[in-house]
Amino acid sequence: MSRIGKQPVALPEKVKAAVSGNKVSVEGPLGKLERAVSAEIQVGLDEAQRRIVLTRSSDAKTVRMLHGLERTLVNNMVVGVTKGYRKDLEVVGVGYNVRVDGSVLAIELGFAEAAKFTVPAGIKVEVQQQTNPGKLSISGCSKEAVGQFAALVRSVKPPEPYQGKGIKYADEVIRRKAGKAFVGAGG
Repeated sequence: MSRIGKQPVALPEKVKAAVSGNKVSVEGPLGKLERAVSAEIQVGLDEAQRRIVLTRSSDAKTVRMLHGLERTLVNNMVVGVTKGYRKDLEVVGVGYNVRVDGSVLAIELGFAEAAKFTVPAGIKVEVQQQTNPGKLSISGCSKEAVGQFAALVRSVKPPEPYQGKGIKYADEVIRRKAGKAFVGAGG
């Protein structure tokens, strides 16, 4: 049996969960999330012990793989509505600028126009520092939505290995390359 899948998902005091068929909805202080679980996985809500239990219908290889995955996704929902998720980004480069205008994130990266992103519902973007290095944080209750929006922002100008300029995650380490060395005149 799956080591991860057989573990129940504990529900904290301030979290309400509901299961109807293969749909799981979780509501907490930071928001409400809903997810449809695969048909091969059965979801049960144990209200007495405040936990969600996932069981699988068969021992087929694909069902065994889904068992641990679905349990982890449900656990991520519970963590998201209680603690939330956050990705910190840094915009490194001279003249690069970050700002939020209402629900639009604008990043100036040396292109002719600023890269503009509409912030999705349920996502919050905060700018700690506007200029070099620009620092911003993307937070929300859905791990998938936070990660996807952070990856979209980073994809506009990923960091380059020579000078390290671009958009990078705060905890990301850029392997730097040595540029061409100046040998000297005469040759």
